[in-house]
Amino acid sequence: MGRAFVYVIVGGGVAAGYAAHEFVKRGVSHGELCIVSEEPVAPYERPALSKGYLLPEAAARLPSFHCCVGANEEKLSPKWYKEHGVELILGTRVKSADVKRKTLLTATGETISYKFLIVATGARALKLEEFGVNGLDADNVCYLRDLADADRLVDVMKSCSGGNAVVIGGGYIGMECAASLVINKLNVSMVFPEAHCMARLFTPKISSYYEDFYKSKGVKFIKGTMLSSFDFNSDGKVTAVNLRDSNKLPADMVVVGIGIRPNTSLFEGQLTMDKGGIKVNGKMQSSNSSVYAVGDAVAFPVKTFGETRRLEHVDSARKSARHAVAAIMEPDKTSEFNYLPFFYSRVFTLSWQFYGDNVGNVVHFGDFSENSFGAYWINKGHLVGSFLEGGTKEQYEAIAQATSLKPAIQDSARLERQGLGFALTFLKPQDSNQQSKTRLNLRDRVWDLP
Repeated sequence: MGRAFVYVIVGGGVAAGYAAHEFVKRGVSHGELCIVSEEPVAPYERPALSKGYLLPEAAARLPSFHCCVGANEEKLSPKWYKEHGVELILGTRVKSADVKRKTLLTATGETISYKFLIVATGARALKLEEFGVNGLDADNVCYLRDLADADRLVDVMKSCSGGNAVVIGGGYIGMECAASLVINKLNVSMVFPEAHCMARLFTPKISSYYEDFYKSKGVKFIKGTMLSSFDFNSDGKVTAVNLRDSNKLPADMVVVGIGIRPNTSLFEGQLTMDKGGIKVNGKMQSSNSSVYAVGDAVAFPVKTFGETRRLEHVDSARKSARHAVAAIMEPDKTSEFNYLPFFYSRVFTLSWQFYGDNVGNVVHFGDFSENSFGAYWINKGHLVGSFLEGGTKEQYEAIAQATSLKPAIQDSARLERQGLGFALTFLKPQDSNQQSKTRLNLRDRVWDLP
């Protein structure tokens, strides 16, 4: 038993939805494309799960956040796929892949063959058991990666209103879930081993601002230690969190956000791996010419940095998916993927964006007593990264443009005084020809700011 398609996307997350949209925009014929997904619903915007989905009132629910509403484009409901002749094979796990034979074998025993495959398998949440902590079966220990996780988290939150929630991890998921827990009237404690929250991205000064804001909302931070074990009641529910520093935290529920691991097992031993993901070239093409890979599961050349990296964010998933489809459909017209790393988050009344790389010396600017401040990262004499809290659309575009050009910086003290104004100089209106010339000139210019 089997089916054959020209194009197959394995995985049903954000990247799959954006890839399907790009295929249709580029004229794929009815019946040529299918998506094979373990999830029971059509691809959706995962960021909604840690934001609007967890709100106590007017919460986001499907079909409102199917792809591609996150990029302000049309919503790809199940009806959209049907109307455009895209086959959705949902609730189906792919058991094995054979890239030489160009086939996938599902858990139900069906063989699906392809001419071109896009791997959009994403990543899975790391579990506590992988670090020697037991608690997988506890009803009140939650993770957040997919819709089923989010539904479970909502149910547990509702049953614990007014109780104690412990968040394990101080990264994206930890910070965004902690905010949602507070809004749902839980007493929140965050536990992580680092010296400050969002340690992979934020400077201590930036982290301090967000930690102070969270503290004003009642969140407690327990830093520099880790979870060692749980206490359970007779029903198997967690009642307390034991830490390595011997402290014990009462817990009515626990949310775990300790990182992710790319879903690459189907292709290990068949495709070249790098940085924990499937290695691809600038057209998102793997070591097998018929297989492309996108999103969290891929390591690709980041031209801005001159090195291969694996990035874990929705923006990269969306854009790499579109680029892979372009490279498949029009290989001669598609250039190398030129991506500026972009990260963002929105919690409470706060909203920040980051572009580029957080290496080198940091120059902070703005008013940290208000929610309007930022930072630049200078490495080897050039601007390589920019961060801004509380910006406008124009201001965020400015820091993105400035970072993409990597201008030379001569005087950090002057850059600090100029602050956001430095980035805004890159947004002066120009005609297209002049703008092209300006981009070349700005790249070589040494910024000796007044």
